[in-house]
Amino acid sequence: MTGGRLLMAVAAAAMVGALPFMADNYILRIATSMLMYATLAMSWNFIGGFAGYPSFATAAFFGLGAYAGAVLQTKGVPMIAAWIVAGMIVTVFAAAVGRAILHLRGHYFAIASLVIADVLREVINGMTNLTGGGMGLNLPVLKIDVTTQAQFFYCAMLAVALLALATSVILDRSRVGFGLRCIEQNEDAALRLGIHTSRYKTIAFSLSSVYPALAGAVYASWVSYIDPAEAFDVLFSIKPIIMALLGGAGTIVGPVVGAFIFQVMEELVWRNFLNVHLGLLGLIVVLLILFLPKGLLGIGLLSPRGRPLTAKAP
Repeated sequence: MTGGRLLMAVAAAAMVGALPFMADNYILRIATSMLMYATLAMSWNFIGGFAGYPSFATAAFFGLGAYAGAVLQTKGVPMIAAWIVAGMIVTVFAAAVGRAILHLRGHYFAIASLVIADVLREVINGMTNLTGGGMGLNLPVLKIDVTTQAQFFYCAMLAVALLALATSVILDRSRVGFGLRCIEQNEDAALRLGIHTSRYKTIAFSLSSVYPALAGAVYASWVSYIDPAEAFDVLFSIKPIIMALLGGAGTIVGPVVGAFIFQVMEELVWRNFLNVHLGLLGLIVVLLILFLPKGLLGIGLLSPRGRPLTAKAP
């Protein structure tokens, strides 16, 4: 890392760390939301960026994590413990589902991953005694003032985002990360070279679930109420993909940069175009695929010589 980039990283870290003590509750709400989406984008990047599998399961993992954490809290489990257990539950679920659908490729895999959220939504709707069904579920409210709550949930979401970022760095430099990049380039060739593609894809799919689950559990506690329609909103699958593509899929910092830019655009501009919001999302996807297939990092705006941060062979 060059001196300039190191200085920028230190300055960014200092600003993020100092934000809870400097910003008002409105800014903290936006920043917490931004950290949540950065986590979702980095998580999608494990399977979509590294392995090249177009997963739309992020909403399923987010919603299941939110409900798992919420139900555990209503049963008396302490909040942070409920978050951790929710992440474990969703990771096991993702590993099992991944084994079943990761033999599919392309749009077949995309469709299979997309319907997971719909299936889970219907299951949650039907479990009225446990989840509240379509009426939703109220969570215990923290007995602290509003400002302290805003600071607490900002720090909680920051911790989840930092864990996802650290995992990205480790994966990028690991044998598994190298194997996933081989799969992204040519899965059949990777298989002939002796790479255990099924195992690596399952690992990536599981990693893409654990942090959305944690973020969902934190989100449920943050808003103190969830319902199936909100928890399993398809936008929790679409927005992270756009963010990762915008910054640079398959890179380490690209999803974070993309999440920041996307959230700023949404907050400042798109609130004035609510009637065409979804249409704008679709248009951005098309434009990204056509003109920025490697994101901003791929054209050299945010990385030296325009090269994304990729793994080297171990």
